[in-house]
Amino acid sequence: MLATTITGSAADPGVDARRKQLNAVLEGEWEYALRTHPEFATYVGDSRYNDKLSDHSPQEVERDLKHAQEALKRIEAIDTVGFPEQEKLNKALAVRGLREQIEAVPLKEWEMPVNQMGGIHLEYAAMPSQLPFRTVKDYEDYLARLRQMPRAFEQTVTVMRLGLKDRMVPPRYVLEKVARQAEDIADKPPEASPFAKPVLKFPSGISEADQKRLHDAVLAAVKNEVGPAYSKFAKFVHAKYAPHGRTDYGVWALPNGDAIYRFDVRQMTTTDLGPEEIHRLGLKQVEQIEAEMLKIARQQGFSDLKSFNQHIRTDRKLYATSGQQLLDLYQHYTDQMYAKLPQLFGHLPQNKLEVVPMEAYRAPDAVPADYSPGAPKSGRPGRINVNEYAPEKRLLLNAEAIAYHEGIPGHHLQFTIAAELPELPPFRKYAEFTGYSEGWAFYSERLAKEVGFYQDPYSEYGRLGNEMWRAVRLVVDTGVHSKHWSRDQMLDFFRQHTAMDEQNIVTEVDRYIVWPGQSLAYKLGQMKIIELRERARRRLGERFDIRTFHDAVLDEGPVPLDVLEQRMDQWIASQKTSAGQ
Repeated sequence: MLATTITGSAADPGVDARRKQLNAVLEGEWEYALRTHPEFATYVGDSRYNDKLSDHSPQEVERDLKHAQEALKRIEAIDTVGFPEQEKLNKALAVRGLREQIEAVPLKEWEMPVNQMGGIHLEYAAMPSQLPFRTVKDYEDYLARLRQMPRAFEQTVTVMRLGLKDRMVPPRYVLEKVARQAEDIADKPPEASPFAKPVLKFPSGISEADQKRLHDAVLAAVKNEVGPAYSKFAKFVHAKYAPHGRTDYGVWALPNGDAIYRFDVRQMTTTDLGPEEIHRLGLKQVEQIEAEMLKIARQQGFSDLKSFNQHIRTDRKLYATSGQQLLDLYQHYTDQMYAKLPQLFGHLPQNKLEVVPMEAYRAPDAVPADYSPGAPKSGRPGRINVNEYAPEKRLLLNAEAIAYHEGIPGHHLQFTIAAELPELPPFRKYAEFTGYSEGWAFYSERLAKEVGFYQDPYSEYGRLGNEMWRAVRLVVDTGVHSKHWSRDQMLDFFRQHTAMDEQNIVTEVDRYIVWPGQSLAYKLGQMKIIELRERARRRLGERFDIRTFHDAVLDEGPVPLDVLEQRMDQWIASQKTSAGQ
């Protein structure tokens, strides 16, 4: 009888009690995420777990799944009637994330934990740029992580062996790249290892005695534990794993591959569009963008795109001459955009942005530039990582657009503002919704044109080339993973419709092969934000303000595109009401 009374009273608590219950559960889930994923805690600026590494074992996957199932039941049971809208959204997004996590585990993509674009062999090598190094404890924490790396690699290999058993293996040729990447890191002498960077220069507040002790201890760990772990991993990939890599490139070739791709597309784009619909949309976008590009080609004296693109590919003046030139260009574009931000935004980011060279160990297989989010809590700035590898093979045309995409007003502005929003719970500040974040960054490339940039016709052609690049992605990603395209078909479609340099084309195609659906998010996200902007402009008329619109989009934090549309429709309605329309 007592149990019945307690259950009955708990089923109908007051609004305040239910709100506290939801907030407590969400806070507990956030703490669980930080505790079980220490590298993520470091990423968001929480230093409590900087001496730990994640458990990569299959057993941890099962434990995490069980935890997600239990958490989902607890959160779904909370009635949000009477809650503020944002708290209702907190529950909806938490439920959505847990359901996707639970749905993903049986698909077993987690059994393919490494490729040439990611995996612990690359993520751990980037660790020195993520951790703070201000105190002796910071260095001691780092040393503790170095000593755990052999265990983490062993656990990852165990997962990869499961993948071999279940026929969940990436393509062979990308695994050969993974082996080379790991070998490159393993073969460096301790002093030249990326893991030695923190002890090459110490903060002035650390004593000479501690500097020597920590320097020697870190180099010893690199020599005796980290290096051998990388070497052993590289040998396993080369001799035991890569030979069993699949020879078909699309995920359709995996067990349950079509279901995997449908899930990946839905999760990455946060839309209900299917592969066939996206493929057709991509072909239509390619045709429309070609018409815009043709105008510039004719202005430059060329009768068609083919001849203009061939001119671009062969004119050495349009290629970089050095890595420093590339770095300087990205810095220049970043500096000039900072001055224009008040024209576009009321809410400006506080955390700083740096332009730095990309790490050499990943540059050969990486994109022209990418972004590493900062952490306002720990003082880590955001970074545009500029790829200086083989500069003479890199066209300069689209560097301006990429700078705005990766930095401001793109990723740095969006990520930083989200992290600085005071009212959002942390799980929403740092949520990963690729359609939103990449859609915003791609949309930002156009904003630069609206404030007067891309004055050089070749730079404007590069911006349109970026538009084409993202439209081509809709075609080739669905082509390889749904229509069984070969890698050569993907390469040929790129060559036919873009002036991109060969280095970038190859990197891009290989990226889509190992990240199914991810590349679709850019164009689909951009199109949704443009659609919402035009809707707001049309409905608000003269009262439409671009700065207020942008602030409304960014002040939601990262959300799925369908949720963004709902929230922006509510925002438009509120603007009309406040204006008395």
